[in-house]
Amino acid sequence: MKAIGEILPVSHIVLDLDVSSKKRLFEEVGKLLETDSGLSQSDVFDCLFAREKLGSTGLGHGVAIPHGRHANVSHITAAFVRTAEAIDFDAPDNQPVSLIFVLLVPEQATGEHLEILSHLASQFSDKNVRELLQKCTDAAEVTKILSF
Repeated sequence: MKAIGEILPVSHIVLDLDVSSKKRLFEEVGKLLETDSGLSQSDVFDCLFAREKLGSTGLGHGVAIPHGRHANVSHITAAFVRTAEAIDFDAPDNQPVSLIFVLLVPEQATGEHLEILSHLASQFSDKNVRELLQKCTDAAEVTKILSF
């Protein structure tokens, strides 16, 4: 499995993004990831939204990991967004989310995709990690927290 630092460049970390819905979040993430993912902004949006239709990627505790696989994604691409206000994500605990890790992977990268999701879910299950991410003031801090 690739280290989070390898797939999450500082330029893909956005703190206090002002969005009011999952749809607006996916639109903004589409803009952020379109160059590096190999997908257009609308394809990023469609990929994430299609996966979300299968079931919410909200984990609970204010965290979501929207993700998708796509044939035109050449390498694993990620983004981390902390929203200014928590947004509804249909999470299992019915709580809105503000910590969002977005993952786009090549269609054939099933095993690595699942390993990364498992690793992220484990990290985000730690209350201390969530609290630290809520308090970060810059992208470098986020990288440091998520890279171990």
